[in-house]
Amino acid sequence: MVKKPAVKKPATKKTTKKTAKKSKSESHAFQADVSKLLKLMVHSVYSEREIFLRELISNGADACDKLRYEAIQNPDLMGKESDLGIAIAIDKDNKTIAIGDNGIGMSHDELVENLGTIARSGTQAFMEMASAAKDGDDVNLIGQFGIGFYSAFMVADKVEVVSHKAGEDKCWKWTSDGEGSYSIEEAVGDDARTRGTEIYLSLRDDALEYLEESRIEQIVTTYSDHITYPIALDGAEPRQLNAGNAIWTRSKADITEAQHKEFFGAVSGVYSDPALTLHYKAEGLNEYTVLLYVPGERPYDLFDPERRGRQKLYVRRVYITDDAQLLPAYLRFVRGVIDSEDMPLNLSREMLQDNPTVGKIRKAVTGKVLSELKKCATNDADKYAKIWESFGPVLKEGLYEDMERRDDLFELARFRTSSSEGETVSLKDYVAGMKENQSAIYYVTGENAEKVAQSPQLEGYKARGLDVLYLSDAVDSFWVRTALGFDGKPFKSITQGADDLENIEPETKDDEAKKDEGAEDEISALLVAMKDALGDKVAEVRKSTRLTESPVCIVAGAEGLDRNLEKILAQQNAESMSVSAPILEINASNALIKSLAGQAKKDKSSVSDAALLLLDQAYILEGERPEDPAAFAKRMSDVLTKAFG
Repeated sequence: MVKKPAVKKPATKKTTKKTAKKSKSESHAFQADVSKLLKLMVHSVYSEREIFLRELISNGADACDKLRYEAIQNPDLMGKESDLGIAIAIDKDNKTIAIGDNGIGMSHDELVENLGTIARSGTQAFMEMASAAKDGDDVNLIGQFGIGFYSAFMVADKVEVVSHKAGEDKCWKWTSDGEGSYSIEEAVGDDARTRGTEIYLSLRDDALEYLEESRIEQIVTTYSDHITYPIALDGAEPRQLNAGNAIWTRSKADITEAQHKEFFGAVSGVYSDPALTLHYKAEGLNEYTVLLYVPGERPYDLFDPERRGRQKLYVRRVYITDDAQLLPAYLRFVRGVIDSEDMPLNLSREMLQDNPTVGKIRKAVTGKVLSELKKCATNDADKYAKIWESFGPVLKEGLYEDMERRDDLFELARFRTSSSEGETVSLKDYVAGMKENQSAIYYVTGENAEKVAQSPQLEGYKARGLDVLYLSDAVDSFWVRTALGFDGKPFKSITQGADDLENIEPETKDDEAKKDEGAEDEISALLVAMKDALGDKVAEVRKSTRLTESPVCIVAGAEGLDRNLEKILAQQNAESMSVSAPILEINASNALIKSLAGQAKKDKSSVSDAALLLLDQAYILEGERPEDPAAFAKRMSDVLTKAFG
């Protein structure tokens, strides 16, 4: 027996219609970014136009979710129509398709806000990705940026939305042809409807395939079978097209990879295969079901300051919120559903943070996610390497935010190093490969991996065969300062404080370097002369064991902050913080330094310009601009003039 649709079927639109009275129509221009978006959608050839139906059904399901939640506090909103659902109707004569729901509905202002504007950053990101996408990739883009409704214009040259918000008196009609403007008027008489939303699409001539029932059924079963509300097709044989039960309540064995992929897309906006799937039911003191996914690719807004974990919280299949923060911020890339059997249905969003059951679920699920990531790292190193490449910078936030799980996160962390040739290594592997007399885990921080790999301070460590972690994410400068160490070994920056290389001999040491050790008096004179010339531009000038090739480098003092962290903080607090004067180290084995040392012993003032040039060179090697570029250019010109006459 065919299940009766849970929602009143959408009315088919006639070419002529009488209404009880006329209402005043308001004309509005689309936000500029929306106009650009619509032109891109309408005038581009998309290979997967069918996803318009997926997006409109998804919006209808969201509206039903919102009504169920609001009706917990205000049962009158539900009224007598308590069975929620979505219905699709086809009108071949008028070449229209209608998608309706009996969810929360939209008010006049919400129609303007939701259908006339869109987040500027999201639209821009979509358009940039869409313009670069290959054929077929568009299916992965639409929906990810909150622009799903606008996909209707890929198949329709006119879209009409009739919506009546639950609890309000008036019904409103929104109409647009997608050419830059839209109108809103009160829907009266035959135009009006009861609670919910109906969307009418006047199909383009090249989209008439969507008037076929078999085509609609194929799209719904492919993309929307996971929707928890019944999706009814009002055709020759009215019937429900989807399974209509929550996917997370099904047995693992009953869910196909294709269904997981589609549900993951519905909760994340990314319609690609997830890298990891966690599906289990917790029983005992707290009972809840978990269906979570680790994406296979990085979301475009991963580092958006407003982005938090958006795992959906349900209580006995009733949607509560996607802002319960059921996982810590450093796991915000994990998407999915947690459905509790224990929490009260009238739990408000404001009460979630202090609810003890939520706290217990949060702790247990966080541990489970980290455990699954650890299992993946052990059993499938290649897959985990891709996960770390996408989400490592976010996971590392937990190294200073979550002291309780820091050891677990250290086991998950992977780093490129000075000897790993682009591959990543674990801290366990790093410690296992430490040299005799090496007492610390060495690291170097910087703006990006390329700059870090070119740091002159690496020279002395490479000469001794010592591996150095490359820390090029902004978060690295923060967590490494709070970390006590790993496996009993402290973390030590190679660009801060004195090095401890005297206990480890270079793997090769030529005779020329040994001769340089006897010129201490000349080097001492140069150190004094350079400090006199540089004054308070540097905290100190000293001989270096870090350098084997470069003439100079700058480092931070042992006390205070690493230079990279100082630069980050100074950028954020430009008015109240500045970067402190560095220590300049010189390489006594370098030919230029030896020549300057000989001159300094005869005449200290003769090396003043060279000292300033070398300090500027050290800044350039750090990826920074000289303090006074004009003065640097003049001194360089003077030196070249003297050298070449």
